[in-house]
Amino acid sequence: MKALNIAAGALALVLATGAQAEGTIRIAQQFGVPFLILNIAQEQKLIEKYGKQNGVDVKVEWKQLSGGAAINDALLAGSIDIAGAGVGPLITVWDRTRGRQNVKGVASLGSFPYYLITNNPKVKSIADFTGNDRIALPAVTVSVQSRILQLAAAQKWGDKEFARLDKFTQTLPHPDAATAIISNGTEISGHFATPPFQEQELAQNPNARVILKSYDVLGGPASATLLYATEKYRKENPKTLRSFVQALAEAADYAAKNPEGAADIYLKANKSNIDRALLVKIFKNPEVQFNIAPQNTLKIAQFMHRVGAVKNKPATWRDYFFEEPLVAKGS
Repeated sequence: MKALNIAAGALALVLATGAQAEGTIRIAQQFGVPFLILNIAQEQKLIEKYGKQNGVDVKVEWKQLSGGAAINDALLAGSIDIAGAGVGPLITVWDRTRGRQNVKGVASLGSFPYYLITNNPKVKSIADFTGNDRIALPAVTVSVQSRILQLAAAQKWGDKEFARLDKFTQTLPHPDAATAIISNGTEISGHFATPPFQEQELAQNPNARVILKSYDVLGGPASATLLYATEKYRKENPKTLRSFVQALAEAADYAAKNPEGAADIYLKANKSNIDRALLVKIFKNPEVQFNIAPQNTLKIAQFMHRVGAVKNKPATWRDYFFEEPLVAKGS
């Protein structure tokens, strides 16, 4: 009877504190090729594989959301464990939760060039956008595309004018924005896109063209999309999180070495009708790099502090990333 009472008391404590046994991971991803590594991990059940190697049966739940703002809200509300969004949303939530939830990066999803595309023949550069234009991006003033556009504005007009183009931006999921650019049928005349949507727009609308590339703004290849979590989840689920990162590393290696197989997985996972040959071409693009260590993220992070978007200035990328051997060579 005494043992039964002790067991009942322990169960009550678990329920009262909301504690959860290690082995569950809820992952939020968005649309597009930058999330390919997650598609591969899901299709090949790599998280479960490494979980068994690490002595834990991992239950994986996959959720799809759109935009860094929604992703961050879900993470802080406790409805997801791993957030997948741009460097901008990560720096925002890292700054917001310092000393509380302490959200930090876990891994990168690779480096991809993002293109600002327009179908307006009058727009030759970002200086030509007017009140008649709307630039679609995943989350106004929050998404990585929004931050890169602000950085481009600051480079052109000075830091005080970093928000000069914000009034022309509009939150819209990538698939909807791509449809708008291709059809020429809405007020959307610009889209700061990701692969494969940007390639589809260029291939399907002869009026669509690139007026800005993220790599040009950032000074080279950069990890635009990252994965991050709270300190609490990391402390309570070390084996699960380790299994997750190991799975990502294998998925990244697979994508780099098997573009054909990666294309098939992407098409199946996303129920996409994109031309397979175009998809393979994207994966073989030398500017696309499948790696899980963050690359060239500090420039945006420090820019956000410089213009007052966040209070805390990171001195190094390690300030907003958890220590993890597999991502030790980041930047």
